[in-house]
Amino acid sequence: MKALILAAGLGERMRPLTEHTPKALLAAGGKPLIVWHLERLAARGVRDVVINTSWLARQFPKALGDGTPWNLRIRYSHEGDTPLETGGGLWHALPLLGNEPFIALNGDVWTDFDLARLPAQPAGDAHLVLVDNPPHHPQGDFRLAVDGDVYDDGSQRLTFAGIGVYRASLFDDWRRIIGSAPGAEAEPPRFRLAPLLRAAMAEGQVTGEHHRGRWTDVGTPQRLAELDRSLAQPQG
Repeated sequence: MKALILAAGLGERMRPLTEHTPKALLAAGGKPLIVWHLERLAARGVRDVVINTSWLARQFPKALGDGTPWNLRIRYSHEGDTPLETGGGLWHALPLLGNEPFIALNGDVWTDFDLARLPAQPAGDAHLVLVDNPPHHPQGDFRLAVDGDVYDDGSQRLTFAGIGVYRASLFDDWRRIIGSAPGAEAEPPRFRLAPLLRAAMAEGQVTGEHHRGRWTDVGTPQRLAELDRSLAQPQG
C-alpha cells in the first residue's frame, strides 16, 4: 500500500515560523511533524511514500532524502509555486500512487492514531478518520452513522482528521463535480477535495471511523507550542 503526505501548503497561519521552514518540517517532540507520519507509515507496512510540495519545496529532499532512514522509498510530487489545494494535490500525485487504494495524510496534523486500523480495501471510494470537534472547529465536518457510513448532513458532526484511504475512482468525475470553481481550468488544476467527498457521500461511497485518542491540527504557532510541550511530558 502506498501513501501520500500533503505538505504543499504555504503555512500562512503559522508565520513567522514558516517564512523559512515548511509547516510539515516544523518540529514537535524533538522531530519534524512529517517524520511522525513517516514512522507510523513504516510501522503500518507502507514502503512507498509520495510527498507533495510547493512552498520551500527544496527543503524536503534535503531533510528527508529518499526515505532510507525509515526503510521507505520517498518520491516528491512538486506542484510549482502555487499549491494545488487538497483535491488538486491528490489528483496531481495519482500517477505516482497507482491504481490501488492509498493512504493520504495531512502533513500538518499530529495524532496517535494507529494506521494499521485503516482498511487496505475501503468499501467505497474513501474511508475517513474523524475526531471530536476541537475548540477552533466546533461545527465539525461530517456525520458518522452507526453503520460506518459518512454523510454531509445531520447535526451530530465530527471533524475530519486529515487521515483517509482513497481510491483513484474518487476522481473519475471531478471536472463535473468541481465545475467552474476558481483554479479548475488551470494546468495543473487546483481544487479542493471536500466537494468530491460530498458527492461520493451522496452515493453512499464513503465510510469512516471515530478516533477518540490524541489528535492536533497544528494550524497556529500556539498549537504547535502546546503540542511540543505535551509530547515532552511522560504519557501514562
